[in-house]
Amino acid sequence: MGHREDLLEGAKRCLLEKGFVRTTARDIVRESGTNLASIGYHYGSKDTLLAQAYVALAENAAEEWGEPQELPGADGSLERFGAVMAGITDSLGKPGSIWHLSIELVTMGDKLPAVREHLAAAQREAGRGFIGMIMGGAEPPADDPSVDTLGKFFSVLVLGLIAQHTFDAEFSPSAEELTEGLRRLLAAAQPSP
Repeated sequence: MGHREDLLEGAKRCLLEKGFVRTTARDIVRESGTNLASIGYHYGSKDTLLAQAYVALAENAAEEWGEPQELPGADGSLERFGAVMAGITDSLGKPGSIWHLSIELVTMGDKLPAVREHLAAAQREAGRGFIGMIMGGAEPPADDPSVDTLGKFFSVLVLGLIAQHTFDAEFSPSAEELTEGLRRLLAAAQPSP
């Protein structure tokens, strides 16, 4: 591995151990076995490096839920929705879960403007990924209208789930409860015969 990759791996470990705010450039250098100048050369800033490390951690977590074609249920079905939500809810309580970092960003984002900017762009990509996982098929292009509807809907739902679990894990909904709630909402939205 080169310095760029070493820095990214070191930043991932620092994020999991210390979070965004408490991680220093020296922590990353110590963890990666590189030098301070490497951060600026390869990433521009510590905050940009941390943002990219978080995105990489989130992508790895999402890969653990399985490929869309491996998920149960038909494309766009409640069963498929439930399977994706189960992947998320199962990962929330695992040791080393990265999702607490999302809440740190929500609460401290104004103190980390470079991280916040980078991750705001990544959030749109995450919405596209959720569309592909739940609705099936390829992720829609970035300018597809579904990114501004379904993508944002799924992103808000997941961030709310993470916030609820962080605030009160006992009250946090299970995948089954979320799926049943969506089923009831869809049933109520159907016109009466």
